[in-house]
Amino acid sequence: MRLLERARKEWFMVGIVVAIGAAKLEPSFGVHGGPLKPEITVSYVAVATIFFNSGLSLKTEELTSALVHLKLHLFIQIFTLAFFPATIWLFLQLLSVTSINEWLLKGLQTVGCMPPPVSSAVILTKAVGGNEAAAIFNSAFGSFLGIVVTPVLLLLFLGSSSSVPFTSIFSQLFMTVVVPLIIGQIVRRYIKDWLERKKPPFGVVSSSVLLMIIYTTFCDTFSNPLIDLDVFSLIVILFIISVQLSFMLLTFIFSTRNNSGFTAADTVAIIFCSTHKSLTLGIPMLKIVFAGHEHLSLISVPLLIYHPAQILLGSVLVPTIKSWMVSRQKGVKLTRPTV
Repeated sequence: MRLLERARKEWFMVGIVVAIGAAKLEPSFGVHGGPLKPEITVSYVAVATIFFNSGLSLKTEELTSALVHLKLHLFIQIFTLAFFPATIWLFLQLLSVTSINEWLLKGLQTVGCMPPPVSSAVILTKAVGGNEAAAIFNSAFGSFLGIVVTPVLLLLFLGSSSSVPFTSIFSQLFMTVVVPLIIGQIVRRYIKDWLERKKPPFGVVSSSVLLMIIYTTFCDTFSNPLIDLDVFSLIVILFIISVQLSFMLLTFIFSTRNNSGFTAADTVAIIFCSTHKSLTLGIPMLKIVFAGHEHLSLISVPLLIYHPAQILLGSVLVPTIKSWMVSRQKGVKLTRPTV
């Protein structure tokens, strides 16, 4: 099972490279208004497919069982959608005086505004042996909450309200995200037994559609001669994304205080759910909020880097965090995991 999951992750990372390479070689095919018609096939069909797929695969009964742990849910959602973006904003005020491409900095801010993913935080929490039910609930609930909160944060921090009508954002998000999710959940109710037996490759379907979205996004980049991305800016972006480790340590410190009330298993769910950001929801949302923006691809770069980085970092830390959790459960008090 672990080998299959690792192969799936590696396949998706290779797919990102191939998609960007294909966009570089032939951007005219997937550009806005091109033969692929991404303004229809991506903005509506592809996005709706991703969230219908999510609704079909989401186990409602497992989420409802975690509803009673209100303090844990509040901690994760406040950290993810309030503390995280506000801290990034303060950090970027210092970087704004440097020569880093301003649109990459704006892209970093969009990372901070994104909700948690439905998949990676749950997978890593389960791998450690943490509170999986809490991870499932907060990842799913955070995605639903992000439909409302993330556009507001993007408009607040990036000031794009003048070019993107607020009502159109929510109407398109509702039709391409909320409705397909609800329909997926309704369909799941009738074919639940079949899904449990056959276990369809939901992850492969979503990843394939997402690669199409990434391809068309970079087609717009490479077809625009005005966009210039220097190597120095990319190096700095890679360095800045390493702050994820700092956020993981912060969540660990906050959730392991004597009066926190969280168990070791809760802490594991908090570490991953509070610091992971959704690419599946993020890219479609950026396509909506910044539709037609000439710098959309540059704004998307930090999120495209952050996503594989969070999976890689989380996978590397699994043995260390698991060792800490087991020791904590046995009564051995450690101050923090060694990283």
